[in-house]
Amino acid sequence: MKVKNIELTLRDGRKAVLRNPVREDAQGLIDYLVKSAEETDFLLRNPDECGKYTLESEYKFIENMNGADNMLTLVCDVEGVIAGNCQITWSKSMKLKHRAEIGIALMREYWGLGIGSAMFREMQKIAEANPDILQMELEFIEGNARARALYEKMGFRITGMRPDAIMGRDGKLKNEYHMIRKIER
Repeated sequence: MKVKNIELTLRDGRKAVLRNPVREDAQGLIDYLVKSAEETDFLLRNPDECGKYTLESEYKFIENMNGADNMLTLVCDVEGVIAGNCQITWSKSMKLKHRAEIGIALMREYWGLGIGSAMFREMQKIAEANPDILQMELEFIEGNARARALYEKMGFRITGMRPDAIMGRDGKLKNEYHMIRKIER
């Protein structure tokens, strides 16, 4: 799914753009995936697993995302650097089409600048524009207080927990929490 570019002024005064990824972003996306995985243990990828990302796989990812009619991926471009991305995906299945899955991540140096909130506002607009979607869903890993605070600010509430669902790089098990934000119709 493609959308128009959304221009942002960040809290530090820099300009950013939320936009669909383009082929020229492939290397920047790989760099972002690796760096963000190195910075936190709250993502579902470890840095050593990022070797599977290649220019060819990113080209295909970009093509698939932009061509799909049941998902949207946005990157946040800050002065030519991919600072993060977000994604909303929903099923075409009759039994599942009312649910949209959300994913979001930012590199550490861009935390606290308003990017996460802006990404959520755009994903919410997409969900609210689709009459089939009745709720947005996401998960976060135990200990990720920053993410939880953002999600709660955006109207999400914890609805469940999977005990010991995530194994950290240190081998410790952490719970995964499920959150939902209902869409009022």
